[in-house]
Amino acid sequence: MRRPFLEVADIFHRHGAAWRAAQAGHLSLGQLKVMAAIETCRTAALGGHVEACEDCGHSRIAYNSCRNRHCPRCQGAAAREWLAARQADLLPVGYFHVVFTLPAEIAAIAYPNKAVIYDLLFRAASEALLTIAADPKHLGARIGITAVLHTWGSAMTHHPHVHMIVPGGGIALDGERWVSCRPGFLLPVRVLSKLFRRLLLAKLTEAHAAGQLQFFGDHAGLSEPRAFAKFLAPLKKKNWFVYAKPPFAGPEAVLAYLSRYTHRVAISNSRLIALGEAGVTFRVKDYRRNGEERYRTMTLEPAEFIRRFLLHVLPKGFHRIRHYGLLASAHAKTNIARARELLAAPQPKAECNGTGADAATPSDWRPPCPCCGGRMIVFETFERGGDRARAPPWTRAP
Repeated sequence: MRRPFLEVADIFHRHGAAWRAAQAGHLSLGQLKVMAAIETCRTAALGGHVEACEDCGHSRIAYNSCRNRHCPRCQGAAAREWLAARQADLLPVGYFHVVFTLPAEIAAIAYPNKAVIYDLLFRAASEALLTIAADPKHLGARIGITAVLHTWGSAMTHHPHVHMIVPGGGIALDGERWVSCRPGFLLPVRVLSKLFRRLLLAKLTEAHAAGQLQFFGDHAGLSEPRAFAKFLAPLKKKNWFVYAKPPFAGPEAVLAYLSRYTHRVAISNSRLIALGEAGVTFRVKDYRRNGEERYRTMTLEPAEFIRRFLLHVLPKGFHRIRHYGLLASAHAKTNIARARELLAAPQPKAECNGTGADAATPSDWRPPCPCCGGRMIVFETFERGGDRARAPPWTRAP
């Protein structure tokens, strides 16, 4: 397996120390920890092991991963593990993708209030979907939601929004039948947008009254209730962005999509192009353009690149993947089983891989031998900070 020619870790290694010195006193502990984790990920600093092929004897060194949820290197494996656990939850129906976005005005005050306002975004968006879906004038059913928070745009600017994956239907309110949505249509986005706006503004007002919000700089005056009410007033008339994409082409497409979205970070290593005197060059997508003009490159000074990347570090313990309605964890298994019964769909059978473990979780996660494809086995391990002089485990692209 080849690693990308350029990684976020390379940018941190070259420019991170100077940037931390320049920003001393202005960085959170969480941001410093993310930088340290990415810089040491899959290096001798975290320890590792030596493995060899059972067939041809080829050996290689594998350093441990940092497993930080903001690390571009680690999220691929984390996504695969999470996805394997979700496969049994999929229903044989069409799935929709709905996006709820914070207006720019609220996004501006969300950064110093991440834990509170990101949580309100989740709550208002999910409540809007569940409420409209339960309304007999629309679907009249209890639906399930998997929600994923993204806080970035393609250029790593601060752009908080929630992606929601929703089955195309739900269990009737009396629990006796499955109610399917209309073909290609889940719920009216204009109705969702208005309710989302009302719910979030009300929750923001409550949070302000409870002293849960902090304001700094140009927004310092918003600490006063009248000023905050005046700040929110124009947003009551503004159109809020809610977008519903067409349904996916089957459960497999849902899984493929989720694998790309659930554990995504602000920028993947595959989007990085160059690091030189001009700065960091990377690929971006301009959603305001169509065709070939949509895809272009952007170059930022290293300091600005690092600043933007760290904008998206989440508060410790904050859950960026959440489930609601039928998929809420407390009763998810029961609800999914009932939905399958109402859909006359077979219950998934638990398969074993011969070791007693579920087949969705392979017992041997190591990549095969690059020489002959044989099975690699571990024959030596070494601890964190080991000074063993060994070659790195990945081969850089030429």
